[in-house]
Amino acid sequence: MTRRSIPRPATSIRSTATALVGGTAALMLFAAAPAGADTPVAEPDSFTSAFTAMATPDQVLNGEGVATPGQPGAMGTFTLRINSDLDIICYDIALEGVTGDYMSPAKTATHIHQAAAGAAGPPRLAFPNPTPIGDGPRTSSGCMQGPFTTGLTPAGATADSGTGFTLDQIEADPAAFAADTHTVDFSAGAVRGQLSQIPVGSVATGGGGSALAASDSASSSVLPVAGAVALGAMVVAGVTFAARREVRS
Repeated sequence: MTRRSIPRPATSIRSTATALVGGTAALMLFAAAPAGADTPVAEPDSFTSAFTAMATPDQVLNGEGVATPGQPGAMGTFTLRINSDLDIICYDIALEGVTGDYMSPAKTATHIHQAAAGAAGPPRLAFPNPTPIGDGPRTSSGCMQGPFTTGLTPAGATADSGTGFTLDQIEADPAAFAADTHTVDFSAGAVRGQLSQIPVGSVATGGGGSALAASDSASSSVLPVAGAVALGAMVVAGVTFAARREVRS
């Protein structure tokens, strides 16, 4: 498998003063990178697959695989686009009804676990936790590139649970993976949902920012990120959403 990093735009330096300003800006950009994410990168030109997960409290299990209901009334949508050739994943996550601080022994509390429906399994990806923390909607969007780490070494293991994981494993068997987020009050998970594959062209996003179209006409209006959870509920109800623009496959 061939992988390459997507370069960040270069800034021309015309003078020593410009160089100092550019260096300061670079440091600010570095500091603003999502905490706990693996290498943040620009969105690639194309994707090899796309997936969604509708996360609800009734699907949550503890580490032993025992049903442990999450936060009542909470809901989440995970929209994922993958370029497995470059090992890049772009994510749009929206949580509704999740309250309280996050908590997890991993480096973030929002994960993709290698776990089939009704089973527990180790985290393979750790996403930046959706924000802002409070009683309202929380969102997180961006792209990151492997190799991936979670900051967690399972009991009896000698390596990080992300070691050796590549995104083509999701493409090979998406039903074997689940998305979730963990909080102080719901440490087993506030919500959880299994991944299911969707057409690459059915999702229109930009730089990780979620935007689904509400009709399949060319003039369809774009809904904001905060509405992603509501859109997810409509998808479950059987409503199909068309892309605002075609994502190259």
